[in-house]
Amino acid sequence: MAQSEHKKLLEKIKTLKEQINSVFVGNEIAIHSLLIGFLSGLHVLIEDIPGVGKTTLAKTLAKSAGLDFARIQFTPDLLPGDIIGMTVWSTEKRDFIFKPGAIMHQFILADEVNRASARTQSSLLESMQEHAVTVDGKTYTLPEPFFVIATQNPISFTGTFQLPEAQVDRFGVCFSVGYPSESEEELILSRFKEKDPLLELKAVIEPKHVMIIRDGVRKVFVDDKIKSFIVAIARKTRTNSKIRLGMSPRAAQHLLLACQTEAFLAARTYVIPEDVLNVVPVVIPHRIILRAEARVEDITAAKVIQELIAGLAIPTGLSQ
Repeated sequence: MAQSEHKKLLEKIKTLKEQINSVFVGNEIAIHSLLIGFLSGLHVLIEDIPGVGKTTLAKTLAKSAGLDFARIQFTPDLLPGDIIGMTVWSTEKRDFIFKPGAIMHQFILADEVNRASARTQSSLLESMQEHAVTVDGKTYTLPEPFFVIATQNPISFTGTFQLPEAQVDRFGVCFSVGYPSESEEELILSRFKEKDPLLELKAVIEPKHVMIIRDGVRKVFVDDKIKSFIVAIARKTRTNSKIRLGMSPRAAQHLLLACQTEAFLAARTYVIPEDVLNVVPVVIPHRIILRAEARVEDITAAKVIQELIAGLAIPTGLSQ
């Protein structure tokens, strides 16, 4: 990608981020992590308690990005057919026709995804991986650019179901929003006192720009030493005594794509080790399942990942 085109795209991303900040108040790391997922095409999972702005953050990005948007409220009675669609009998055509489900949009907000049963949650698997759905043996392609952002309540909350490991592994980025600071909470009250700023948002970027950015991200150069570093991290998670389930090959691919996006946002055409270290906290820990002994000792996946990376040599002498 030419430097001038890269610069123009970065200006659009800057405008996008500024618009998100005009509505969402709080965690800058959360906003950056969300953009890492969105601009790379990695689906995002936001885990936190209700009411801290998870849905607001997602809807702000959707409206600002100008993508065809659908919000799916996950509840215990939601069925797979409600999401992917179903075939129904048409009295006019005297034949079965396909009735599209809510997934047939570019930007999907799966709100409180873990309030639905595992059967319903699994209806997202094919769409998130293949960007398509299969109903009665026929495959339907989803519109591009396709992106899923899901919100999740803590598993200890009433009416929640654990997300299957295969589902969690399809989310490339995962983070929490957290409570705002005192000054931020006062700003939230002021900003939403008279009207909802979400209602006035206009798109500041077009779908074609999102596709161009995603293509540009994949063209960011990655030295073989960086690839070896990522593989070393993955293999360490599979042999660590505190970890029961380590990184999958898919997780390693997601880590590579995320660090390419980090480099792209930093106006670089190549990845450096710091890019990998910066994205590890939002790409890896949610996929890791610790052994019972580690959980009893109140050890977190993030801490274990940090420890095993500290034992690895950081790549040097990279080509650009």
